[in-house]
Amino acid sequence: MAHLVENMAYVGRTPWHGLGNQLATQQPLEVWMREAGMDWEIRETPVRFISSEAGALGQISSFPDQKVLFRSDNQEPLSVVSNRFKVVQPREVLEFYRDLTEQSGFELETAGVLKGGRKLWALARTGQTGSLAGNDQTNGYVLLATACDGTLATTAQFTSIRVVCNNTLAVALNGNTHAVKVRHSTTFDPQAVKQQLGISVSAWDDFMYRLKALSERRITRKTAEKVMQTIFTDTGYQPPGMPVKANEQAMKKAMALYEGAGRGSELASAKNTAYGLLNAVTEFVDH
Repeated sequence: MAHLVENMAYVGRTPWHGLGNQLATQQPLEVWMREAGMDWEIRETPVRFISSEAGALGQISSFPDQKVLFRSDNQEPLSVVSNRFKVVQPREVLEFYRDLTEQSGFELETAGVLKGGRKLWALARTGQTGSLAGNDQTNGYVLLATACDGTLATTAQFTSIRVVCNNTLAVALNGNTHAVKVRHSTTFDPQAVKQQLGISVSAWDDFMYRLKALSERRITRKTAEKVMQTIFTDTGYQPPGMPVKANEQAMKKAMALYEGAGRGSELASAKNTAYGLLNAVTEFVDH
């Protein structure tokens, strides 16, 4: 399943996949932890193997440079990583928002577990909004996401995308040059991350400036089609000698969203603009 959601909690609108537990607003983090399925720990153990050369049962040996990460609640394995890998626990993802929700007026919007526990995220509404042309209102969120399988550094950033699944998380993370990333070879320091992210009105103003620039960038249909073709052409798995082709069906659906079928596609900020193209691709991935 493309959403890869194991469990999640949310306030407000039900996600497109219909999964998760809906919460009332302003719930404590302990409730979010339970309802989002994040009330467990990532534990570790040395990598061990059995040598068949030492008797009938073999000799159990360990590999000192690697460790196995597994879930505390069901003992399911998550990944094999280097001994230098620093784990970010599920509770730490939500604790990142404690001072923001209790003192700064932020409100958790979504949080959950992806890929069987290998990937975690939480998203909080900042309370700040911005209006683009045609009274198109954009909500501001702060996203924190991490993974314990080496596929994602712990990442914090502003976004206008309501993350509810693996697809929307990928869209939110893709190409954001203003994100703060903490590699798993270093210890996650939430206060340092928030300071570096610059969680403030000025940071939100900068984010809105970039969105407004997209909404003011007029593009032709030919340009939109060219961008769509680039997005929906996967060159990573193309057999040698075979011509590279775009996913025509996906392109048509996304173009239809861009040209009037998508939410808010007729607003002045979206119609025939780069912002509208971004929204169309986001809605396509989200559904």
